[in-house]
Amino acid sequence: MSWAGVAILSFVTLQRLVELPIAQTNMRRLIAKGGHEVGANHYPYIVVLHACWLVALWWMAPGRPINFALLGLFVVIEAGRIWVLWTLGRRWTTRIIVVPGEQLVARGPFRFVDHPNYLVVIGEIAVLPLVFGLWQVAAVFSVLNAIILAVRIRAENHALGR
Repeated sequence: MSWAGVAILSFVTLQRLVELPIAQTNMRRLIAKGGHEVGANHYPYIVVLHACWLVALWWMAPGRPINFALLGLFVVIEAGRIWVLWTLGRRWTTRIIVVPGEQLVARGPFRFVDHPNYLVVIGEIAVLPLVFGLWQVAAVFSVLNAIILAVRIRAENHALGR
């Protein structure tokens, strides 16, 4: 694998590994404020999907050329990810935690769409494999992601009274 490919996959992997403890800390804080988790039964499927996506990329991307135009698109998607996480701040978590009495976030990307983080994830799962020309990985994981996001968004919308 080229140094650029290793750097890209290392960045995304490290990003996920750094975010997980932040999400855990935020989740504990929200639960301590009286929050409760919704949709816990589908969460393991999300974890497995994302882990398998990364494993597939690490397994299949070595030695493949990089499409720098698509890498540029991926960088834009990652900027969207940072915007979402920054906007949610201490309320961001990988789980659906509802805190009674809390108002929904209505600033940042949430002014434009209800679930901007899911748009980011859809983009990441589709575009990063395409950076390496792995359209099959993009297609398979995009379909699986669409299935799990349909369940998750339905659960989240119900929990938020939408």
